[in-house]
Amino acid sequence: MLSVLMAGHSATLDFAKLETMATSMTASQLLAHIKSEMPSQEDMANSVGGHGRELFPVYAIQTKCAKFCSARANIECLAQSAKSKQPVKALEMLALNDDLNTVVQADSYCTRRNAMARALGLAAGLALGSVNAPAFAAETKMVKMGSDGGQLVFVPAELSLCAGDTVTWTNNKGGPHNVVFDGDNIPSGVSADDISMDDQLGDEGATYSQKFSAKGTYAYYCEPHAGAGMKAELTVA
Repeated sequence: MLSVLMAGHSATLDFAKLETMATSMTASQLLAHIKSEMPSQEDMANSVGGHGRELFPVYAIQTKCAKFCSARANIECLAQSAKSKQPVKALEMLALNDDLNTVVQADSYCTRRNAMARALGLAAGLALGSVNAPAFAAETKMVKMGSDGGQLVFVPAELSLCAGDTVTWTNNKGGPHNVVFDGDNIPSGVSADDISMDDQLGDEGATYSQKFSAKGTYAYYCEPHAGAGMKAELTVA
């Protein structure tokens, strides 16, 4: 197991805890916990947002190794599997090294986030095939339909996500509401009908979810309240 601390970041992923949890959790449950411990987009950008970025101090369990990895050095610490306590396979070690270097070098938040998720998954003992699955690092973003104070707005009105992420809209206040995409203001090749709601949400707490794979900007509105300015935008990177 690797204990990874992001340079300049106060949050630490507790791999000792993950190691204990792994004995009683399924891989999907462990993955959900890993994702919950990942740094936010803002924190990640602040931590690795400039040149001269450093990677993680890497500490190997049950060894005296405590070395710093960087884009110029190979990982010298042993990675331990959460269940078998055996060193990970050579391919997994190489993949982990590549992902850690990607977190340092990539300018794209989404690229860094995906590499971070794979690295944490490998360090927690998940299989290489699992961490390479297209949806491994995908997240669900939440949008309220109507503010808590009853204003006819989407909250947030602007949202950034990565390709493969899902957005879930929740009917909050002032309904009924729906989500209708502007066919002239979505990425080429995407059908507005396919991603827009067919009906309206009348009950508070009712939800609508949609996955976004095509990169670009998507403009949408609430049909009953478009005249009141209930419009929003999301950007997929």
